[in-house]
This record gives sequence, structure tokens and C-alpha cells, in this order.
Amino acid sequence: METFISVLTDTFWSPYAAGIGIGILSWLSFLISGKPIATSTTFARAGGMIENLITGGKAEQRPYYKKIKLSIDWQWMLVSGVVLGSFLSAIISGDFQVGVWVPSLWASAFGDSTVLRVVVALAGGIILGFGARFGDGCTSGHGISGTLQLAVSSWVSVIFFFIGGVIAAHLIYFVIA
Repeated sequence: METFISVLTDTFWSPYAAGIGIGILSWLSFLISGKPIATSTTFARAGGMIENLITGGKAEQRPYYKKIKLSIDWQWMLVSGVVLGSFLSAIISGDFQVGVWVPSLWASAFGDSTVLRVVVALAGGIILGFGARFGDGCTSGHGISGTLQLAVSSWVSVIFFFIGGVIAAHLIYFVIA
């Protein structure tokens, strides 16, 4: 039987354990901050802050940025924690590798071009960001927090997240490759 510490060195976690952890995190988020877990607004705020630096503060005058308020808040800490936690997890589990930019599944379908992989990943991230803002929430906002609150709009969103993911995976790995 594994101990709690030995679980931290595992490369893959049980989806049940991860789900329980996310559920506890969601509960703590509501308890402590009174707010649901969500991340996409942080990226929109970051974009607005960068635009503010470039335009001399003009971005914060836009109606959208007035609505979401360009500030560093608890969501920034969540996003920072996800990045730092992922990095630490990879280090602790021994799974971290420097210079591996192309996963083996991608390489078998599209070759080992790092440039192609990075361009496609960036394009996908940009599309995902626009979709999250258009849908007024991301997979964590709708998929975790919204479904937890039994919001119908979140359940509809999650259904379409899965449908879109299945279609995209099919197109990428079976039609294009």
C-alpha cells in the first residue's frame, strides 16, 4: 500500500484521487473566498494589463476591461499555483525533461518538428481563450464550479466541451494525420 508521500512521486494519479482533490479544492474555494474556481478571466486580465502597458492605460477604458477590472486577484494565485505545482510535480515524480517539446503521439502522427508543434499549440491556446471568453467561462469555471452548482448552462457547456474534444481529436489524429 502506498503512503501519502509516495503518491507524490507517482507519474500518473488515479482520476478518482484527482477528482476528490479538485472537489475538496472547489469546496475550500467557496468556503474561503466565496468564489468558484475559474481561470480564463485571469488570462483576459493579463492581456488587458499588457495592452495597458503598450497603449499607456487606454485598455482599462474599454467596456470589457471595466467589467472584469484589470487587477491581480486570487485567480492569479490559482493560475500561478497550477503552473508552479505542475512544475514541482514533474520534478518530484522524475518526469520532467528539458528539451522535450514534441510528445510521442504527436511525433508519430505529424513528425518531430518542434516549430510545428509550438505553432499549433499556440494557435489552439488562442482559439481556446477566445472560446472561453465567448462562452463566459472555461473548462474549470463551467466544468468544475458550474456543474458543482448544478448550473444548466455549465452542464450544456461541458457536454459540448466533450463533443468538441472528441471531434477535434478525431480530426487531428485520424483525418489530418
